[in-house]
Amino acid sequence: MDAMLLATSTAAAVQSVSSLPHQALDDLDYMCVKYARIWIPDPEVVWKSAELLKDYKPGDKVLHLRFEDGKDLEYKLDPKTKELPPLRNPDILVGENDLTALSYLHEPAVLHNLKVRFIDSKLIYTYCGIVLVAINPYEQLPIYGEDIINAYSGQNMGDMDPHIFAVAEEAYKQMARDERNQSIIVSGESGAGKTVSAKYAMRYFATVSGSASEANVEEKVLASNPIMESIGNAKTTRNDNSSRFGKYIEIGFDKRYRIIGANMRTYLLEKSRVVFQAEEERNYHIFYQLCASAALPEFKTLRLGNANYFHYTKQGGSPVIDGIDDAKEMMNTRRACTLLGIADSSQMGIFQILAAILHLGNVSFTSRDADSCTIPPKHEPLRIFCDLMGVEYEQMAHWLCHRKLATATETYIKPIPKLQATNARDALAKHIYANLFNWIVDHVNRALHSTMKQHSFIGVLDIYGFETFEINSFEQFCINYANEKLQQQFNMHVFKLEQEEYMREQIPWTLIDFYDNQPCINLIEAKLGVLDLLDEECKMPKGSDNSWAQKLYNTHLNKTALFEKPRLSNKAFIIQHFADKVEYQCEGFLEKNKDTVYEEQIQVLKSSKLKMLSELFLDVKAISPTSATPSGRTPLSRTAVKPTKSKMAQASKEHKKTVGHQFRNSLQLLMETLNATTPHYVRCIKPNDFKFPFMFDEKRTVQQLRACGVLETIRISAAGFPSRWTYQEFFSRYRVLMKQRDVLSDRKQTCKNVLEKLILDKDKYQFGKTKIFFRAGQVAYLEKIRSDKLRAACVRIQKTIRGWLMRKKYLRMRKAAITVQRYVRGYQARCLATFLRRTRAATIIQKFQRMYIIRKRYRRTRAATVVLQSYSRGYIARKLYRKMLREHKATVLQKHVRGWLARLHYHRALEAIVYLQCCYRRMMAKRELKKLKIEARSVEHYKKLNFGMENKIMQLQRKIDEQSKDSKSLLEKLTSLEAAYSSETEKLKSDVERLKTSEEEAKNATNRVLSLQEEITKLQKELHQTQSEKKSIKEKAEIYKRETDQLVQELKEQNTLLKKEKDDLNHRIQDQAKEMTDAMEKKLLEETKQLELDLNDERLRYQNLLNEFSRLEERYDDLKDEMKLMVNISKPGHKRTDSTHSSNESEYTYSSEITEAEEFPMRMEEPSEKKAPLDMSLFLKLQKRVSELEQEKQSLQDELDRKEEQVLKAKAKEEERPQMRGAELEYESLKRQELESENKKLKNELNELRKALIEKSAPGVTAPGAPAYRVLLEQMTSVSEELEVRKEEVLILRSQLMSQKEAIPPKNTMTDSTILLEDVQKMKDKGEIAQAYIGLKETNRLLESQLQTQKRSHDNEMEALRGEIQSLKEENNRQQQLLAQNLQLPPEARIEASLQHEITRLTNENLDLMEQLEKQDKTVRKLKKQLKVFAKKIDELEVGQMENISPGQIIDEPIHPVNIPRKEKDFQGMLEYKKEDEPKLVKNLILDLKPRGVAVNLIPGLPAYILFMCVRHADYLNDDQKVRSLLTSTINGIKKILKKRGDDFETVSFWLSNTCRFLHCLKQYSGEEGFMKHNTTRQNEHCLTNFDLAEYRQVLSDLAIQIYQQLVRVLENILQPMIVSGMLEHETIQGVSGVKPTGLRKRTSSIADEGTYTLDSIIRQLNAFHSIMCQHGMDPELVKQVVKQMFYIIGAVTLNNLLLRKDMCSWSKGMQIRYNVSQLEEWLRDKNLMTSGAKETLEPLIQAAQLLQVKKKTDEDAEAICSMCNALTTAQIVKVLNLYTPVNEFEERVTVSFIRTIQMRMRDRKDTPQLLMDAKHIFPVTFPFNPSSLALETIQIPASLGLGFLTRV
Repeated sequence: MDAMLLATSTAAAVQSVSSLPHQALDDLDYMCVKYARIWIPDPEVVWKSAELLKDYKPGDKVLHLRFEDGKDLEYKLDPKTKELPPLRNPDILVGENDLTALSYLHEPAVLHNLKVRFIDSKLIYTYCGIVLVAINPYEQLPIYGEDIINAYSGQNMGDMDPHIFAVAEEAYKQMARDERNQSIIVSGESGAGKTVSAKYAMRYFATVSGSASEANVEEKVLASNPIMESIGNAKTTRNDNSSRFGKYIEIGFDKRYRIIGANMRTYLLEKSRVVFQAEEERNYHIFYQLCASAALPEFKTLRLGNANYFHYTKQGGSPVIDGIDDAKEMMNTRRACTLLGIADSSQMGIFQILAAILHLGNVSFTSRDADSCTIPPKHEPLRIFCDLMGVEYEQMAHWLCHRKLATATETYIKPIPKLQATNARDALAKHIYANLFNWIVDHVNRALHSTMKQHSFIGVLDIYGFETFEINSFEQFCINYANEKLQQQFNMHVFKLEQEEYMREQIPWTLIDFYDNQPCINLIEAKLGVLDLLDEECKMPKGSDNSWAQKLYNTHLNKTALFEKPRLSNKAFIIQHFADKVEYQCEGFLEKNKDTVYEEQIQVLKSSKLKMLSELFLDVKAISPTSATPSGRTPLSRTAVKPTKSKMAQASKEHKKTVGHQFRNSLQLLMETLNATTPHYVRCIKPNDFKFPFMFDEKRTVQQLRACGVLETIRISAAGFPSRWTYQEFFSRYRVLMKQRDVLSDRKQTCKNVLEKLILDKDKYQFGKTKIFFRAGQVAYLEKIRSDKLRAACVRIQKTIRGWLMRKKYLRMRKAAITVQRYVRGYQARCLATFLRRTRAATIIQKFQRMYIIRKRYRRTRAATVVLQSYSRGYIARKLYRKMLREHKATVLQKHVRGWLARLHYHRALEAIVYLQCCYRRMMAKRELKKLKIEARSVEHYKKLNFGMENKIMQLQRKIDEQSKDSKSLLEKLTSLEAAYSSETEKLKSDVERLKTSEEEAKNATNRVLSLQEEITKLQKELHQTQSEKKSIKEKAEIYKRETDQLVQELKEQNTLLKKEKDDLNHRIQDQAKEMTDAMEKKLLEETKQLELDLNDERLRYQNLLNEFSRLEERYDDLKDEMKLMVNISKPGHKRTDSTHSSNESEYTYSSEITEAEEFPMRMEEPSEKKAPLDMSLFLKLQKRVSELEQEKQSLQDELDRKEEQVLKAKAKEEERPQMRGAELEYESLKRQELESENKKLKNELNELRKALIEKSAPGVTAPGAPAYRVLLEQMTSVSEELEVRKEEVLILRSQLMSQKEAIPPKNTMTDSTILLEDVQKMKDKGEIAQAYIGLKETNRLLESQLQTQKRSHDNEMEALRGEIQSLKEENNRQQQLLAQNLQLPPEARIEASLQHEITRLTNENLDLMEQLEKQDKTVRKLKKQLKVFAKKIDELEVGQMENISPGQIIDEPIHPVNIPRKEKDFQGMLEYKKEDEPKLVKNLILDLKPRGVAVNLIPGLPAYILFMCVRHADYLNDDQKVRSLLTSTINGIKKILKKRGDDFETVSFWLSNTCRFLHCLKQYSGEEGFMKHNTTRQNEHCLTNFDLAEYRQVLSDLAIQIYQQLVRVLENILQPMIVSGMLEHETIQGVSGVKPTGLRKRTSSIADEGTYTLDSIIRQLNAFHSIMCQHGMDPELVKQVVKQMFYIIGAVTLNNLLLRKDMCSWSKGMQIRYNVSQLEEWLRDKNLMTSGAKETLEPLIQAAQLLQVKKKTDEDAEAICSMCNALTTAQIVKVLNLYTPVNEFEERVTVSFIRTIQMRMRDRKDTPQLLMDAKHIFPVTFPFNPSSLALETIQIPASLGLGFLTRV
């Protein structure tokens, strides 16, 4: 099967390419040259890319190719067609937003482009002409937020990247522009994402348009989705949320194009799913939601259980969807029902019916015989079903097993077999569910219906796509039939658009042959078509699926090419649809078409007690009755009831309305609706069948592309002139192919001339009015020529530049080398000469030095040697002498001893020898004698003896003579020797004697020696003992010394360690102190930053709420105006006039109360995303608050009235009092000044005391946290409070004196002295004067005495404080001593001692504090008593004065004229006006003032100064009503003028600067010390005296915030159209970025045509804004904030468009952006606004531009990008990298692995997942106090303002 599918896919691929016009392929053979890349079919990936190894020549049968993996292939061409494989587009065109922008338009190019966008760039949307192709990512993407909706709102479709929002915006725009209804047709396979796409389209309409009423229709439209999904969607094998019905939702709009309602139409609900589900599929979601919610108390009566319990929910075996909580979804469904107005009772009725359907599925039948069956008695599922449906059990049980047959005369009740009863049960369940579905749809439509007139609508069609399964039945047939109709409508629309385009451009139109599927539609719906034959077979009594199949074969087989019969089946047929061949199984067609339900069962249900069930079947007529009774059957019972003719006629009429007939009619109605609208197409593609995210299966995708008509669009486009360029775009792109002389002023003529030279065949292109049309492949040819020329130019430039660089480098190197050589050689020669001189000198020096050294060393050696020799020779000689002497003496001793011993031995030996000789000789003589005796006896013996005797005698004689001579010599020697011996003997004798004496002496000496030896031994022993003792003592001493040294060393080491530790501790303490300081500073900085951020957040929330409040206020005013208008319309002639004063007053009261009371909760309130609910809740809160405030106002008004009455009475009484004299008043004022000076003096002394305490005390004691410091601070605070009390007393006295002074009304303009003189003249009774004077004197004395006592008490307290300081010092010293003692203690004792000490200290402090508290209480009680006494005395004094002055003294006395000298008028900086002139003031100064007219020549902020001077005068008069009225009128006037001219920047800027100036004046002259630091003395005199206008300052601040926000909105509206064109599209640096083909969806031209905005336009507008703000005198800080906001808007809008436009993400565009940003920075420098923070707001844009330009290859590049782009989020960085597109083929794309590396490196970064910046964000504004140096008294009012009624005072 897979092999067949692959073969079919490959064949279809070849066929789809071959179906393109021959001209589009055959004419491109000149492009098939070496290294050209082509596509060849492949069974695995459908199309595979290869490269030509040899040029193709006509007639070649084989192409030599090489794949991308390096394998070679010989590709055989088709010998019949000889068609070449399709060519591959240049890489620069790959990944385009619009498939029609591709030069080669064919299937492999489309597939590859979609794959690159989907896999590499993670882009799921792509345009294909008028079609949006949406690929399901199976992953949640952050591209559907409200920020994305705002980004696409109002944009042209070609200007932004493809998106479902772009299609929705185009439909919405065309509806408003063309006044024509629109429709969005979303189609695709199950699981391709149709429902989600339709949902997002509806969300876009709901967000962009809003609703025309308060009913939130857009929410109801969106709320219909969960309901319809629960009852119409189910899990299939291909999709977890598959829509099993088609729906067409019409969203209605009014004349202002706001949503007013909606209507839904549904088509072909898959009813069979209610009773049957395939493996791994589910029933409709609502059933599982009910089962999951069965435990809810309200569902207990439904008696539900687990989904596996019910037959209708367990067949698929997959009751749970991963990641879906059915119980939670049930809550969403119920919530949506409630929102749509379905009552709780109706909801329970729906759930009751659905539960009954589940129980009905569990009803089982028991066969009685082959023709009948029964239900078991008291069958539980049926009983529950009847209870829930409110019907009788017996009736339902009976009619589930029987049916009624009606004839012409009688009616029969016939039992039915088990199988038929089961089918009837399932048919009843399907029928109930279908009616319930229709009922819910009807109620949804009722909830969405609007009573207002619908002006136009946009329809969203979410319908099933082309389907083909292994087993295709009646549902697939109807679905494919609907898709055939939709495809035909799509083809006609595409063809029509192409024709309109050609006609509009005045291109000759030739009829393009496109696939028309009318024959297939005729096969299905024409007379004797498939549906006609099916309806006819359904009418037959014995009609069956087999007989219907035979009729089909007989009618269409071999007669219609689109109809086929399967080889191995007689119960199926094949239809060749536009997408593929589909084989349908005939089984079940008739049953599903008839949709049979027994009338008797319906009647039982109609009689139900359940009201809702009767509503379901109220208008339901009997479905087609069953056929006649089969022959041979006997009915069980018979009734003789004759049916009426009307019923028979009605039944016969119902016969015709089969499901197929109804579907054909509804489909025809749908097509009529679509044809009456402008369609927009969304084709959803399912990339794989496994629901894996971002996995692309080429085979499945190609199959869907063929089925959904995308390739048909491509084919129609490719048949004509698919590539279209405007003349300007063509000129900009291919300017490089033109010579200078070819460029004319007329761009059109220039393009014509160039094209005629470049493309010789004029049929390859056509010139239109505004565009050039190209045949397929021509743009690629031009791109090839352009790239070749650019490459040649690059090579030539490179060659020239490299040659020039190398030549320049060579010459520079040669010159440098020569120079270096010259210098080096000279240097070397000089070095050599120096070296030679130094060598010669060194040699001489070395010679003499070495000679000197050697000579000196020789002499020293020689002298040493001589000395050594002398000493050694002497030593040797002495040693030798001593040796010789010892040897000689030893020799003498040895000689004598040896001689003596020898002689002794000799004598002994001699004696022994002689004795032995004697003995031996005697023995031998005896023997010889014996022998001689014997021999003598023998003659012969004598003869022998005598033989030779004579000779022997002679010899003996000679021997004797010789011996005698010898003896004589020996005798002589002997005598001499004897003489010598005798002398020697004598000498020896003397020696012996001497020796004997010596021996004796020696003996004596020996004895002495022995004794001495003994003594020596003793001494040696003692010495040894002493030595051992000494040794032990030494050892001990050494051990002790060693131990001592070791101890000393250890102590030294410890000392060193301690010193080191001390130093370390000191360093550590210093470091810790430094670290703590740094940490505290850092923490303080962080906390400060955090507090600033929190403050900014709170400020932003508050300002947002102010914005909401102003919007609600405007809305309230609008509603009030509408109400007035309605009243005026309803009551003509009646005019209603409102009280301006009361309305203004109420408005001010409302604003101020809101500011005071609800400021904090309003700031804490988070801004909600959904505006409509926020507005309503906020509106209700404000309404409630308004009513409360009105009540409070009324009570305050009543109290005010009472107070005014009391004041009037008091004034009436005061008029009757006598008045004081001027002298006494002066005296009292002097006393008052003295009291004030005393108070100031005491206050200064206290401040000095506080400073002294801080400076003199120990740091630890006076530290902010120390207890003593707190005690002192509390005491000082109490003293300060007492001083304040005294000050209040003085103020009371002053007020009393002032009231007495002001009680005398002046009758004309006179000085105070004149009035006093007149008063003196009036007073006649001097006694009264004296009495009043004495009373005041006593009062002053009393005050003075009290002041003295207070002073004394203060002095005492200061003394006490000094004593306390002394005691604290002592305590501090004691603490230090204790600390020193504690440090010497062990750690445990130290801790215990410190705890004990701390407890003692705290106890003492508590006691001291209690005593001080008691003293303070006593003081407070005493002061209270004094105050009471003082107040009582003042009251008595006032009463006495009132009694003493008679009322007639003031009025009756005549006034004597006094001459008053006239002084030069000194103005006080006030403007006087009458109360009735207040509306005139507001009108002339606010409402009628034109910033461009009169205000240009005024002092900046003049209206604010005038208003403040008027407020000053009202304050001077102490007229609170006038102040309140003026301020309220001013605020309302500013609001009114801003509402009237709120879109004029000059007006808003003018009143923002004046409001801020007015606010600053109120602060500057408020009298508060913080605002008076920079005032002059004169300005301080102009401060307000009577009123504290802090509340009004807050109201003015809120008004300024609202004006600022309005100013931001105005400048945003002005800048918004300029930003994208000026910052992105316009080529500031001409020629850097080339224009790429754009396809059908043309973008706004980036060339600067007339009317387009450039960067200069933006800068000019910024200059205008800046000059206007400066001209109006706006505060510099406020100007900086406005500029910062403007730059943020520019940066955010530019970056957002960059992130949504793939065509803008290129290297050249990054350069353009950086240049544009540099121009903006230059503007900031020119205006001295670099410190405004505006440049920082452009940082994300700058980093995005840098990201486009940096290298994007290696890991180092990734690291650099991560460190560089710290202002961009991870989502933004990845998005830019995904969108990066080379404009020229010299640039390289970003690899997917590099993007993954970036993501891995940035995964730890914590930033928001939001893709786009919030362009609507407004920074919180602040109004820093900026005092004015302008003197109020110098301000002149121009006459042009028309304020002549104001008088300077």
